[in-house]
Amino acid sequence: MKILHVIPSISPARGGTSRAVIDMVHALLDRGIDVEIATTNDDGDDLLDVPLGTLTLYDRIPTYFFARFSPPLPALREFAFSGAFTTWLFQNIAKYDAIHVHALFSYTSTVAMTIARFKKIPYLTTPHGLLCEWSLEQSKQKKQTYLKLIERANLDRAQAIHLTCQQEQDDVLALKFKSPTFVLPLALTEIPAQIPDAAKLLRQNLNCPTDEPIILFLSRLHYKKGLDYLIPALGKLRGRRFTFVIAGSGTPAYEAEIHSLLVASGIEERTQMIGFVEGEQKDLLIQGADLFALTSHSENFGISVLEALVVGTPVLVTPGVGLATIVRDRHLGYVAELDIEAITQALDRYLTDPNRAKQMGIRARQFTIENYNWGKIATDLIQVYQAVVDRQPLPCSIPSEYPIPFNS
Repeated sequence: MKILHVIPSISPARGGTSRAVIDMVHALLDRGIDVEIATTNDDGDDLLDVPLGTLTLYDRIPTYFFARFSPPLPALREFAFSGAFTTWLFQNIAKYDAIHVHALFSYTSTVAMTIARFKKIPYLTTPHGLLCEWSLEQSKQKKQTYLKLIERANLDRAQAIHLTCQQEQDDVLALKFKSPTFVLPLALTEIPAQIPDAAKLLRQNLNCPTDEPIILFLSRLHYKKGLDYLIPALGKLRGRRFTFVIAGSGTPAYEAEIHSLLVASGIEERTQMIGFVEGEQKDLLIQGADLFALTSHSENFGISVLEALVVGTPVLVTPGVGLATIVRDRHLGYVAELDIEAITQALDRYLTDPNRAKQMGIRARQFTIENYNWGKIATDLIQVYQAVVDRQPLPCSIPSEYPIPFNS
């Protein structure tokens, strides 16, 4: 069985979606599936320095990169148009048993599904949250028109739509596509090694007192992430002891907005904005922090939340984060409505009773290690691939280890 994954970009600059796809493909390769990726050389505002139009190993994965159209207008760059990708896929798609398309409302994703339909190659798609209610409300007229005229036909003819949490499935079912859906979560390929004395090392790096509570926001800096709720909530607690760390990058204009909001909330001097992080620096931040906060409007899954939970760092999330239901029901952290006062109250509960938060972290590590690993998830995804290739109904069994439904 040979599977082609198509995604507009696998650049680290694109955040959790790119990382999740790479991890997914690694897990499939480890289980003997012949998998390749076709993508563009997109790297946010820049371009990846990679060979174009030829099979190359990228992060140990056989990958085809194609030139992204790069006009000065950001909206056109984001669409990730690639004529070379179109030509190559049209000529080579028959070499694959199925196509797994990631994301929507992007040229590479749309043209991949369209060519697969024309060539009668079975395909499934993972929207990665782009069909969630909140996401569709952004640039509403443009997305609704695109969905109606182009993307709905592609989605209706997919052999399956892969969703990563129950909340995302509920939103997609409301759109009444003809294709069956199934839910499988994302996971982590590797559990980061425990860093001895992470809390002490992090406070040394940040020049904080050894007993200073550290609240971490680690994500792409974008208005959907809800920093305009989290920062004022922290501002209401400025009489309490804490250091706030913002790890991530965004546009210069948005970073300037965040800085202004920190000043207005009175917590500029106790906040450290350290930019984009990865590798050991990222691991140290997550393991050394006392609370991981992500107060997003919408996250179809929230891979950064999982990264915190798996190392035993309790989280504060909002209902728009896909993992919020699990966090609430399994007592792995705090879930607050996307409201400044509600977030303030959750932060106050953490600061008042940090020992309870530590117990949540212990539970979180055990639960996520048992349930969110690519070994289990990839095995079930392979069953789906086989059904897609054979054009058979999706598997009906619900794996008992998942606290979410497998298909519907």
